[in-house]
Amino acid sequence: MAKKNAKISNAVIKRLPRYRRYLIELRKKGIEKISSKEFSELIGYTASQIRQDLNNFGGFGQQGYGYSVEGLYREISAILGLDKEYKMVIVGAGNLGQAIAKYTKFHKQGFKICAAFDINPKLVGNQLEGIQIYDQEELVEYVEEEEIDIGIICVNQESAQEVADKLCFAGVRGIWNFAITDIEVPSHVALEIVQLSDSLHALAYHMNAIPKNVHNAHK
Repeated sequence: MAKKNAKISNAVIKRLPRYRRYLIELRKKGIEKISSKEFSELIGYTASQIRQDLNNFGGFGQQGYGYSVEGLYREISAILGLDKEYKMVIVGAGNLGQAIAKYTKFHKQGFKICAAFDINPKLVGNQLEGIQIYDQEELVEYVEEEEIDIGIICVNQESAQEVADKLCFAGVRGIWNFAITDIEVPSHVALEIVQLSDSLHALAYHMNAIPKNVHNAHK
């Protein structure tokens, strides 16, 4: 577990899912233990970085042995809260909401999409990958009654804050925001913002930061 009163940086938290993903592959291959040096060569971070990251939560490795793949996988899963299940709703059943609903791995990872909501009467009453689409006016009541943990916002930027307010009022503990705008939530609600265009713009920067002679050398 995390060290008492320790403030874990967001950069460390964002690396944990990648550690876990590689550990899943190691488990599939039947590998039982791995050193920080071997893990470093596999994942691309330095051995020192890996040890520092894991030491935030108590370490888990043994001198001269390394890390138990199964043990480390379970520990990281618990740290990330992936040893339990979460109920989610999608608000906005347009193209993005539909794409998220079609991503079947969420359910396998313990994230169950229970319902979707929209204001479009042509969508309300239909099903999306087996998920019922309700009128957005029913959002608060549904979230309260079903004790939904996470709200996924896929509406336009003008409606995003209003939707977030309703989700928070209804009692969600986390919001996954795909709307192209920043939103504010109370301190007791976790917020993760996904801006696809920001990621694409960062990619463009990194592409243009690579000297042209490097590109030509690989032709």
